[in-house]
Amino acid sequence: MNAGVGYAAIIGVFAVTALIGFYGLRISRTTEDFYVASRTVRPWWNASAIGGEYLSAASFLGVAGLILISGAEALWFPIGYTAGYLMLLLFVAAPLRRSGAYTIPDFTEARLESPAARRITSLLVVLVGWLYIVPQLQGAALTIRIATGLPPWVGSVAVAVVVCITVVTGGMRSITFVQAFQFWLKLTAIAVPIVFVLIVMANSGLTVPAVAEPFASDPVSSPTAGAYRNISLVIALLFGTLGLPHVLVRFYTNPDGPSARRTTLIVLGLLSVFYLFPTLYGVVGRAFMPDLATSGSPDALVLLLPGRLIPGLAGDALTALVIAGAFAAFLSTTSGLVVSVAGVISQDMLGGRVRGFRLAAVFSSLVPLGVALLTDTTQLAGSVGLVFAFTASTICPLLLLGIWWRGLTDAGAIAGMLAGATLCGGSIMLSRALGAEAGLMGDLLAQPAAWSVPAAFAVMIGVSLVTKNRRPAGITTIMTRLHAPERPVPAPNR
Repeated sequence: MNAGVGYAAIIGVFAVTALIGFYGLRISRTTEDFYVASRTVRPWWNASAIGGEYLSAASFLGVAGLILISGAEALWFPIGYTAGYLMLLLFVAAPLRRSGAYTIPDFTEARLESPAARRITSLLVVLVGWLYIVPQLQGAALTIRIATGLPPWVGSVAVAVVVCITVVTGGMRSITFVQAFQFWLKLTAIAVPIVFVLIVMANSGLTVPAVAEPFASDPVSSPTAGAYRNISLVIALLFGTLGLPHVLVRFYTNPDGPSARRTTLIVLGLLSVFYLFPTLYGVVGRAFMPDLATSGSPDALVLLLPGRLIPGLAGDALTALVIAGAFAAFLSTTSGLVVSVAGVISQDMLGGRVRGFRLAAVFSSLVPLGVALLTDTTQLAGSVGLVFAFTASTICPLLLLGIWWRGLTDAGAIAGMLAGATLCGGSIMLSRALGAEAGLMGDLLAQPAAWSVPAAFAVMIGVSLVTKNRRPAGITTIMTRLHAPERPVPAPNR
């Protein structure tokens, strides 16, 4: 790969991100601007920003890499990522917006009237955010190495620094502009090269069936996941989406509940279009670049495929576009996560002022950067899937039961979140420790969502039932706020 192409693409994305961020700084004046953009973000704008922060390294690079390795089995990832938003639309988006909270811990305290439940929720939100940031920085490390030949740590540090500066200067309002731009850049960057690749293939006499055949025949000889792994993965992705802090905080920026629902509908459409293209990369890659799977670099497929099949200046230009889109993915998702984590830390520990938010943003960037520099991963989508499993086992039960069940108590919420965190986190760490020695228990430990999510719900419900005396005194008021229509329906003209 031409290193000059890589440098130009990366510098261009960083420059545009900084310019848009500084524009957001000019109109960020109040505390609400920094936390929720003064709740004035309209559906199309917010949907683009959500797409920008949700389509992470796992979506841009990891999905195609998993399809390269596992074929049709990996299609559960884009299906689950998209369908999770349908769950958000049905169960969470509008009630959460009507709660009037800034963060998920704010919602927890308002719903349960419990500072203790708030503290546990805050810890989990921060942990989930950091776990999700790490794969973004690792993806940046992979991309900078392939695109420029620089040491991988340069990519991680560059993304962390740019995100930190953007968040510190402009807060949520600034990040909204940045992420909306980055979504459309990502969609263009992943769609245009594969369209040109397909045109070149068609002109060369290659047909879609000829490419699709290796998609089903598994040329890399990789073991496919069993039925349990697929079921557990789908549960993790469906329920985990409901608890992602950087996604949920976006609904606080809508003006009202109906606009939050419209935002979610638009996001469903945008995600459905986007995920067509990583799938095409994976299919074509299994036909022309199976060597990436056997060499342990499947996540590099999207970066390398255009240059492999389209030589010369045209291939370099398409490669530059893909590199720009990849860094847009790292920057947008990381910035959304830093905003959500910084909001929680500043609210709970630093007084909730703008200065506290800025200090929290710096801290929220440095911790995952340190972890990313000390670890490595070659399975971006797989590692993010485990974060979804953890979120589905902790924050998701709190939100679903808190919104839809009057009987939830603070004791039940705390017990359920701790049980889910212990079961899911413990099984993942045990799976990593045992490795191949896990035997038949390997699938149960490596993909725990199928049993850890029901267990968290069961503990939360069971403890709440035996602690009915701890139900909040203002339960009727808060439930009415969550579910009552925001404006009366006008009578029809007769």
